[in-house]
Amino acid sequence: MFSKILIANRGEIAVRIIRACREMGISPVAIFSQADEHALHVRLADEAYCVGPPPARESYLRIETIIDVARQAGVQAVHPGYGFLAENPDFARAVQEAGLVFIGPSWKAMAALGNKTHARHIARRVGAPVVPGSPGPISDPQELHRQARAVGYPLLLKAAAGGGGKGMRLVSSPDELDAAFRMARSEAMAAFGQEAVYIEKVIERPRHIEIQILGDHYGNVIHLGERECSIQRRHQKVIEECPSPLNDPTLRQRMGEVACRIAREAGYWNAGTVEFLVDEQKHFYFLEINTRLQVEHPVTEWVTGVDLVREQIRIAAGQPLSFRQEEIQWRGAAIECRIYAEDPDEDFMPSPGRIVRYRPPMGPGVRVDSGVYAGWEVPLDYDPLLSKLIVWGWTRTEAIERLRRALDEYVLDGIRTTIPFYREIVCDGEFLAGNLDTGYVDRFFRRRSLEESDRALRDAALIAAALHARQSAASDQTVDHARSTESLWKTQGRWALLNSRL
Repeated sequence: MFSKILIANRGEIAVRIIRACREMGISPVAIFSQADEHALHVRLADEAYCVGPPPARESYLRIETIIDVARQAGVQAVHPGYGFLAENPDFARAVQEAGLVFIGPSWKAMAALGNKTHARHIARRVGAPVVPGSPGPISDPQELHRQARAVGYPLLLKAAAGGGGKGMRLVSSPDELDAAFRMARSEAMAAFGQEAVYIEKVIERPRHIEIQILGDHYGNVIHLGERECSIQRRHQKVIEECPSPLNDPTLRQRMGEVACRIAREAGYWNAGTVEFLVDEQKHFYFLEINTRLQVEHPVTEWVTGVDLVREQIRIAAGQPLSFRQEEIQWRGAAIECRIYAEDPDEDFMPSPGRIVRYRPPMGPGVRVDSGVYAGWEVPLDYDPLLSKLIVWGWTRTEAIERLRRALDEYVLDGIRTTIPFYREIVCDGEFLAGNLDTGYVDRFFRRRSLEESDRALRDAALIAAALHARQSAASDQTVDHARSTESLWKTQGRWALLNSRL
């Protein structure tokens, strides 16, 4: 087993890996940019090295600098976490050529599967159903329009490398295609250093369901079941569940078998995730493979009892899988909310700033993977993920009840976060019923907007009715008083005239 590991990442995932290292008796080494000098992962590591200024391209994406730090620190292995260089085969290869162990798949498998168009070819070879799309990356505008006509609208432009919703654009008509193509390529280059994009057909109202896989160096590949990842904003997941509310063990088995066949075909080892789209008839289609640990891995850990980070490190050290497929069991239900420094009411715009008060929830069935603390300044330079709130219950209903309680307890002041948004979600009828698909968040906001409009109209009608009633009452009182005064005056006048004559 390794004695020292470099963690080539930041934030909550770096903290998560540091804790796994501590439990395994491994010394964790951190890297940080100048913006992260006082970050939590830096405080928790045994050693920490600055790798450059705040922009990721000048720090967390500098392969040569990170390799130099690994040599200087005397580590035996490098864990990439997720994001940044985690799915970059050049980085994995550089780690290997430096005489170090990359805690992840081989760079060859990463190159084959991390590129979405290559992954689709491999999936087809093993008989996996694939979402219709272009056969490969597109660079020529004329070819772009030809492939778009063949696939049909609406369609998605997607970066061939990377994930997390980066380099992805929905195109509804030919008029939008050229501008979306330029934007997708530009964003792909900025996020992954590659501008290649391809076309994928849009499946109406799909569920986004993924299968967690693990493989070792001895040809053993297993799956740990599915995660429901349909609740997304800007094509990036915000709430994940294990198992899916579909609650279909047969579908899980079929998807799991396909995921394992793809992994074996590619010679894959370590942790990975095979993603699928599932339509309303429960037909599933291969989407892509994430050749790394996923943000949402804790929900799988809680339901299966498998520590995925520990297993990653064991596999990288040359040890076989700790269990066989038939030994994997799924108990209860787990739900994760990604706590972002974003304002949901402003289209999830980033909300950097200083955290003035921080008190995460605790208690039975509650886990918080966090990379922040009170007094820390949230930078604008990176993904705004602050922490992950994960809950477990014997049933999905119990997990949701626990999630409501935990969200109410969660205190994170000084910046806007997605916590209030989740407090609404866990009371929403569609969510409670498990009626989920990738358009859920947009529908939720439309429903909320209509409800707010209805409430505003009802309030306006009530106010108008109250004012009208008040004015009518005042008018009636004035008329009655006027009538009574006029009648009394005339009566008194007549009596006075009569008396004078008498």
